[in-house]
Amino acid sequence: MQTLSDHILDIAQNSIRAQASRIEINLQENATEDSLVITIKDNGCGMDEATVAKVTDPFFTSRTVRKVGLGIPLFKQNAEATGGTLKIESKKGEGTVIEAKFGLSHWDRPPIGDIAGSIVILVSANPEIDFIYHHSTAKGEYTFDTNEIKEILEGVPLNDPEIVMALRQMIRENIKEIT
Repeated sequence: MQTLSDHILDIAQNSIRAQASRIEINLQENATEDSLVITIKDNGCGMDEATVAKVTDPFFTSRTVRKVGLGIPLFKQNAEATGGTLKIESKKGEGTVIEAKFGLSHWDRPPIGDIAGSIVILVSANPEIDFIYHHSTAKGEYTFDTNEIKEILEGVPLNDPEIVMALRQMIRENIKEIT
């Protein structure tokens, strides 16, 4: 995974597989503290303590189609390469919170990438799931909430091709204003 948006997409797909109906993605850029904190929270099936202890091992996966799970271990490795950390909190039946802290200006921090594209892919492929994307910087904050969008669209599906294009552009423009 070359960008942080790739990692976000991967973790959110884990949430979808965990049957989450609500996924919150939060990016908090703090130049004063030289940190970028990415938090992904879901209300999926959650994990027991033994599974949480193993998910950062690249040779562990809960999937049956392959023998390795590199998403979370690579996310952790990228965070730690910048002097950051990765924390996972999960409760069976309640959901999971993954928080990765990166050194914002560290040369080893992957670029954020096409976060608007990643959010729109998630939303258009899973219109029944509630997604909330929040991004904050010293310049301001932006929140994208599919529940608000659904109200505005009055029944037009989130995966309508014209809506997908409009959402991608809207997210990009709003992020540009605060970065």
